Amino acid sequence: MKGRVIALDRLGEREAAALIVDGVLQDLVIDPEDAAPRPGAIYRGIVDRPMKGQGGVFVKLPDGQSGFLRQVSGYTPGQSLLVQISGTAEPGKALPVTARLLFKGRFAIITPGAPGLNISRRIRDEDLRADLDSLAQAGMEGAPRDLGLILRSACEGADEAEIAEDILAMRDLAVAVLGDVDGKPELLVDGASAHETAWRDWTDPAPDEVDDGPGSFDRHGAHEMIEALLSPRVSLAAGAHVWIEPTRALVAVDVNTGADTTPAASLKANIALARDLPRQLRLRGLGGQVVVDFAPMPKKDRATLDQVLRAAFKGESAETSLSGWTTLGLYELVRKRDRMALSDLIGATR
Repeated sequence: MKGRVIALDRLGEREAAALIVDGVLQDLVIDPEDAAPRPGAIYRGIVDRPMKGQGGVFVKLPDGQSGFLRQVSGYTPGQSLLVQISGTAEPGKALPVTARLLFKGRFAIITPGAPGLNISRRIRDEDLRADLDSLAQAGMEGAPRDLGLILRSACEGADEAEIAEDILAMRDLAVAVLGDVDGKPELLVDGASAHETAWRDWTDPAPDEVDDGPGSFDRHGAHEMIEALLSPRVSLAAGAHVWIEPTRALVAVDVNTGADTTPAASLKANIALARDLPRQLRLRGLGGQVVVDFAPMPKKDRATLDQVLRAAFKGESAETSLSGWTTLGLYELVRKRDRMALSDLIGATR
């Protein structure tokens, strides 16, 4: 199966979306249960108590929920403020939130507190950039000075009227929300659903097919791909395999070469895992500290593996810090938890 396919379906009563490129599952979004906040949701909250040892404050959210904002200065208990869900949290823990709001559309992103008009660097045509700059200036005319605008790469090849409409919609939403800071904790803007996320974030480059009919996951083999992700074992070429196992403290990744234990086989398996690791973590919804036990190889080969890892994680949307090698020969990285673990989402649909 060649090409870029977006499949929109449902798992139980919840929306689900799969991005499949050349027959390989590249991204997956499943709505959480109704009561669970979605990343990107904007709330009016109340500052609760500071946690100076952790460098942040707790924020009261509606329905008894709590958020954790990594900032102490400038906030006092009882103060109203606007926050946005920036990731997911383990059961019983406060949700990560940020006071740096983003109003994200398919073509435009409004950035309160970060003024300026910016166009994606992926758009290189100078004439198009000039046209988009004119659209941006017209769309932000009369807007508050502290509102910034980013035009996304999806603007390339898009209809100017649609871009202008998206700019105005995001701008008006931002102005309305920013003027609603006083009051009790309340959900002001819900996070994007799975289908909305797919239309907003996966249509650049343009897909070869968008299958939004019932049973689309069956037609494109998405169910089988998802089922494979629920297994900790990932097969590699030539009999090599990887175990990816989350624990309470970290995600453990173990690379095995199988019957072939030669240095060449080790390096080949390690490179294969390094290239696929961002996709595996993304699809499985895994984050936090990740520790990789690569197959044994000479230290001189570590530089090659470092280059492969940096290239593999370069395009990831989730913030990732590649910490490097430990004295025991393990590799550490930290990936932001930007979505719920797949095992938790799928378990809720069964």
